[in-house]
Amino acid sequence: MASLRAYRRFVVVCWRFLPLVWSYARDRRRFLLIGGRRSVSTERQRRRAERLVENLLTLGPTFIKLGQILSTRPDVLPPVYVEELTQLQDRVPPADWADARRVLEAEVGPVGEAFDDFDTDAISGASLGQVYTATYEGERVAVKVRRPDIEALVEADLRAIQWLLPVLLLFVDDARAFSLRNVADEFSTTLRQEMDYSREATMLAEIRANFVDDPAVVIPEVYEERSGERVLTMRYVPGTKISDTAELERHDIDRHAVAETLERTYLQMIVTDGVFHADPHPGNLAVQDDGTIVFYDFGMSGRVDAEVQDHIVDFYVAVANQNIEAILDTLIEMGTLSPDADRATMAEVMELAIADARGEDVEQYRVQQIVSKVEDTMYEFPLRLPPNLALVLRVATVVEGVCLTLDPDFDFVSVATDYLGEQGYYERGARELLAETGDQLAASARSTMRLAPTLERALDRIDRDDFYVEAAVEDSTGALDALAKRLVTGLLFGAGAVSTGLLYADAAEAAALAVGAGTLVVGLLCWRSFRRRRSRAAAGLAAGRGER
Repeated sequence: MASLRAYRRFVVVCWRFLPLVWSYARDRRRFLLIGGRRSVSTERQRRRAERLVENLLTLGPTFIKLGQILSTRPDVLPPVYVEELTQLQDRVPPADWADARRVLEAEVGPVGEAFDDFDTDAISGASLGQVYTATYEGERVAVKVRRPDIEALVEADLRAIQWLLPVLLLFVDDARAFSLRNVADEFSTTLRQEMDYSREATMLAEIRANFVDDPAVVIPEVYEERSGERVLTMRYVPGTKISDTAELERHDIDRHAVAETLERTYLQMIVTDGVFHADPHPGNLAVQDDGTIVFYDFGMSGRVDAEVQDHIVDFYVAVANQNIEAILDTLIEMGTLSPDADRATMAEVMELAIADARGEDVEQYRVQQIVSKVEDTMYEFPLRLPPNLALVLRVATVVEGVCLTLDPDFDFVSVATDYLGEQGYYERGARELLAETGDQLAASARSTMRLAPTLERALDRIDRDDFYVEAAVEDSTGALDALAKRLVTGLLFGAGAVSTGLLYADAAEAAALAVGAGTLVVGLLCWRSFRRRRSRAAAGLAAGRGER
């Protein structure tokens, strides 16, 4: 039955995506098998991206989540597609209460016994779950319930995607194929993690513990005795949607202060704590009347290891100092930029990004625009992004978008620079630099001490005529090999020509004919080697003129 459902979904998915795949194939080969690439305007790409979003919404929960994952992968899709997918909203009508009740009672028991009171009208509905309000032990709580029978649909869709992947790989280049396999492997893991509310409860509790003493941040408490794999019960914390600037103004809330708190909170999560809330769109962020920020929905969350944290700090420091070379080095170390990318081109991109973001005020430049420019170039130099790093990049851009909604003049980098300075990251960097410089000086001193006796021994050997030098010649272009072949064929041609003349003079016509034929073949090979060399030189000269 599961296989039959998967086959059905596979047919539906193929039908939905066939026009887009056909268009993409024709972009690469105008007549599918032959012909050059077609030039596709940005407007046409945008229309295709919009159609892709519509198809993902029609196909349901699994593909909505797939679109959200793809929105973090500029190494897979062009920037226009990434931009459209970023706007993909995970909001669908809730399931019938009768069906949701079955799931709820299977996890926590009869509703009347588990809760003092329960409102059967869902306050929000998403592709994987829906949220209700209830009363538990006198406290108002939010109860998140997994959508009924979602497991079978997700498993069928994941199987259909697994079958579809080899077909998609036929229409993409090798680099994109590598990234697509990577995304497919990560997606199934990520989706199953988000469906597991036990994991969400664990991540939520860990992040909450990191901010328990911070009065500017509220993360709801989890009621473990009323939670499970398919149900999550949390304290209900109301607030104004963070993007509702008119309502924030009505409550006389300092929007700049809220934006700064939001950025500092995420910097602490990512750079200091190593565990972060990864879905900061306005629907998951609220503001209380005193300016406190409330975080909802920790289904999408991630971890950052210490090495990546160090690279992120280096990136922010390089951006703050407008050090283009340091930015490129950091991006390469992070795996965000291919080491084979043209550094000169990338430097120009980064300089333009900073200049464009800076505007008239020299101090104003924004990480989002820098990352966007890098992502544009990343698509031209495809690579594999570590999944959590992709989430970090997406979080940085979405958070900055929210901050700019709160305060159009908000300086993201300035706040990040202040935070890193307060946490001692600049001092740590200075200490590391001093330590590294000290090590280099010590090594140089040791080398200098060893140099004198070594040089003295070498001079003694020269005096005794006992000094030899061995040299290895590298012939990466094959020039020496080609020269040797020409010498050999030239000698054979000369010897053959002389032998042919002597045999003909001696009236040995048959032997002269055979040797002459062989000599002619050797002569043609020798002539061809010189012709090939001249052709390559001419091609190189033409290419050089074209570049100029």
